[in-house]
Amino acid sequence: MIHCEGLVKIYKTAELEVFALQGLDLTIESGELMAIIGNSGSGKSTLLNMLGGLDRPTAGKLIVDGKDMLKFKERDLVRYKRSSVGFVWQNNARNLIPYLTALENVELPILLTGSRKRARAMELLEAVGLSHRRGNKLSELSGGEQQRVAIAIALANHPKLLLADEPTGSVDSRMANQILDLFRELNRSIGITIVIVTHDPELAKKVDRVAAIRDGKISSEMLRRRSYSEELAELDQEEEQGRSSHVEYAILDKAGRLQVPADYLDTIGARSSNKVRLELEDGRIVLLPAEEKPR
Repeated sequence: MIHCEGLVKIYKTAELEVFALQGLDLTIESGELMAIIGNSGSGKSTLLNMLGGLDRPTAGKLIVDGKDMLKFKERDLVRYKRSSVGFVWQNNARNLIPYLTALENVELPILLTGSRKRARAMELLEAVGLSHRRGNKLSELSGGEQQRVAIAIALANHPKLLLADEPTGSVDSRMANQILDLFRELNRSIGITIVIVTHDPELAKKVDRVAAIRDGKISSEMLRRRSYSEELAELDQEEEQGRSSHVEYAILDKAGRLQVPADYLDTIGARSSNKVRLELEDGRIVLLPAEEKPR
């Protein structure tokens, strides 16, 4: 569904150039449910905006659903945003129109398709468990209910890709779990590809793959050890034993470079220099601080 290769995004002002993405590589399969995590300023929201056609890359390759986004003209981007991708934002002011009911909010994006808007909107509200709230306006819905309506709106025109930017950032932990469970159910039932951008590492427990962005590049990926349903059955035992739900892998680029986590470097005392020594030992690559004497 998504292929990024050497993706670069530079924001320019009169006196400054900011590299938001610095040669990012990422592949996301069709029908996958995954999360992208990273600290503020890491580049994760920039990546989401480019996947959604809201921003253009400076350089590199970006293929979404077989389409080369760098070759898109403005009319191609409009068509793509209207029919191929759905958005869910953290701020509900970007998702919903406050003076419309839940049903009318979901009907609105369907108007442009000429389809039976009322039937489709009711179907979507039923899918997110809010058919009984169809006549309520924004002020009459809880934060979690508003986010569910936003998900229904994002699905209105049958997109192949759903992008969610901090979708649980404005709700409590109980509602966050319900929203993430809803994403899993939609992913399983209709096969839509879902990419969730967040700064919350706890999301790793709900998705099968997590990509971590650091300094504008994918630094590592975490892959689930067992299926989510198996983990739910073993959750209590797992918590008691302190086992991790995922295995973390560092990402090598085509030149063989990788980002070593700062806490790893701190552990071996290698942060005082910009150099480390590499040694092969029993089939393993060992990192040593530059000042350490050879063994």
